[in-house]
Amino acid sequence: MAGLGALVLGLGSTNAAAAPEVQRRSRSLLGTQLDITVDHADQALGAFAIEAAFAEMQRLEGLLSHYREDSELGALRRAAGRQALAVSPELWAVLRRAETVSAFSDGAFDATVGAYSGWDFAGASRHLPSSVELAAERRLVNYRDVVLERGGGVRLRKPGMRLDLGGIAKLPILQAGQNVLRHHGIRNAMLNGGGDVLCCGQLQGRDWRVGLRDPRAPQKLLLTIALRDGVVASSGDYLRCFWRDGRRYHHVLDPRTGLPSGGVHGVTLIANHSETVNGLGAAIMVAGAVQGRHLIANTPGMAGMIVSSDSTLWQSADVARLRVT
Repeated sequence: MAGLGALVLGLGSTNAAAAPEVQRRSRSLLGTQLDITVDHADQALGAFAIEAAFAEMQRLEGLLSHYREDSELGALRRAAGRQALAVSPELWAVLRRAETVSAFSDGAFDATVGAYSGWDFAGASRHLPSSVELAAERRLVNYRDVVLERGGGVRLRKPGMRLDLGGIAKLPILQAGQNVLRHHGIRNAMLNGGGDVLCCGQLQGRDWRVGLRDPRAPQKLLLTIALRDGVVASSGDYLRCFWRDGRRYHHVLDPRTGLPSGGVHGVTLIANHSETVNGLGAAIMVAGAVQGRHLIANTPGMAGMIVSSDSTLWQSADVARLRVT
């Protein structure tokens, strides 16, 4: 569940970080380090709310992970081509969003890329599938073969199909964590997981600061923005990758080929609501910079930046208004 690019900068100030009402906890979740920071006068309640948020996000990870055989995605894979399965409302909502983004992006986003299962970007083997493997798996990749039935059933039409929700499940999980914090009365919080950031309220009276990495030089920042209630979602080709025979292979796969996408180095999207941006970063990585600008322009309430394959930086006009000088 990768989205790589945003970096939370500090906590407003050294004094803010040291304030007793500011608490930060980290957990390994969603294949990355997930940080929660809250600013709440009742320290005991803040700590309890953070643990409750982590517990809910861990529960959802168990439903939506394509790595776990006991997840709902594992059950769908085993039932592919045979029968529909009733799924949880949470998975149904993610698959409905995936269907919408796939249609909006003309298939640039496609959760059925999970069929390209031979890749290994994290393990010791760093496996590169052969052209024969990819050709065989390509017939299983088509978002239209995911059928959402009335009553919460899901059917994968072809045996061998499998789903990978890596580009679209993380934000709903982070949103669920934020909802838990709000349920417990936490109004000032930030969740940061592998480049996706959700903010609500402020930190010690100041808007949260989020630094945006430069995909061309990930150790550097392009700019820093101020965010109060909103989301930053980033995708990039520079972390989950490996080199083979002088070529770099990264984890964002083009559904049409099964090979890593080639049109964009990185995308950062900013909006007030996570639903606005969810899935579109992965879609733009595949669609390329020109189509990416079109997708951003046609999504109300979304700002964005794109670094194309030739290292050209483009940003929408709204980004400048969020920049911290």
